[in-house]
Amino acid sequence: MILEVAVLDVRAGEGPRFERAFEQAQSIIASMPGYQRHELRRCLEVASRYLLLVWWDSREAHTVGFRGSPEYQRWKALLHHYYDPFPSVEHYAPLFEGSG
Repeated sequence: MILEVAVLDVRAGEGPRFERAFEQAQSIIASMPGYQRHELRRCLEVASRYLLLVWWDSREAHTVGFRGSPEYQRWKALLHHYYDPFPSVEHYAPLFEGSG
């Protein structure tokens, strides 16, 4: 399992519109092969910053499968115009897991 991490800086004042657009867009990513789950979190210190976490079966499920799909074009159309600057995306592999 791979964790995709993206820090999303949304244009000032666009947070509520971004959140509504994400509410629509999340069904797109959830329908992709290799998708496991996702979370969107808003930063407490910087109101216009969000953290997107997506768990995938593999990095390729995200980078090749999702990004190479026709559905990705709809995702881009719904969300990408809200970002400034465009987010960097990284992928993480598990090392240790705690419980509790």
